[in-house]
Amino acid sequence: MVSISDTKKLPELGEIVIVTVKEVTGHGAYVTLDEYDNLTAFLHISEIATGWIRNIERYVKPKQKTVLKVIRVNPTRSEVDLSLKQVTGEEKKSKIIEVKKDEKGANFMDIIKTKLGYDLNQIKEIEEKIAQKYDFIYDAFEAVAIKGPDVLASLDLKPEVIEAIEAESKKIQIPHIEVRALLEITVRKGNGIDIIKNVLSSVEGSKNNSKVDITYVGAPRYRITVTAENFKIAEKALNQAIEKIKTSIEKNSGTFKFLREESKKTHTNI
Repeated sequence: MVSISDTKKLPELGEIVIVTVKEVTGHGAYVTLDEYDNLTAFLHISEIATGWIRNIERYVKPKQKTVLKVIRVNPTRSEVDLSLKQVTGEEKKSKIIEVKKDEKGANFMDIIKTKLGYDLNQIKEIEEKIAQKYDFIYDAFEAVAIKGPDVLASLDLKPEVIEAIEAESKKIQIPHIEVRALLEITVRKGNGIDIIKNVLSSVEGSKNNSKVDITYVGAPRYRITVTAENFKIAEKALNQAIEKIKTSIEKNSGTFKFLREESKKTHTNI
């Protein structure tokens, strides 16, 4: 174990941390904790992977950044031990997202500081107000990108600050979920094609944070695509559109079938 200065803050037991590998030895690796002023901690070889390890550098290399879990903290002696093998895939993913949010949020606030000519105390005050509602500064910018600046109305921010946040939020690519289905529609009437076109047009467009698009595949098939900020909203909009189409087509003595297709993540703006 590695001794760390008593005057420096230590991480908590079980905490997931980002580290930079400092030195690899035959019995483990010395790393620095990125979020704790680069304090040094230790990753023992037994906590790198299960089974026998022929070459430690297959798992960790000098200067590499990685995600580890705190498995022992001795406040009295200021010692910290870490584990790689105890970190789950979900924990690693969540930590990386957290770090990226922190970095992006800090970058946005630096831009606003320069743009508005604010000092550090003014920026800190803004961050404290944002923290009343959001876990991460970046989350406020993302919320504005998705729903507009009205989401900040309760935070008592100056108009110039809200305007600056809105301007920076436009740089964010909002991920959206896309759900699709293949429709088979027939209406055996003289004006059947017009009926189908009118029914499909009635469900197209943007509504309730979702967007519905319908494309012609080839008689009698059409593809309906719904894009929304998350799967729940997209799925609800798709089901409502399909039900409306089905009811309208059957009222006109037509036939209606649909087949769900694979959903996917996109960066399409609604």
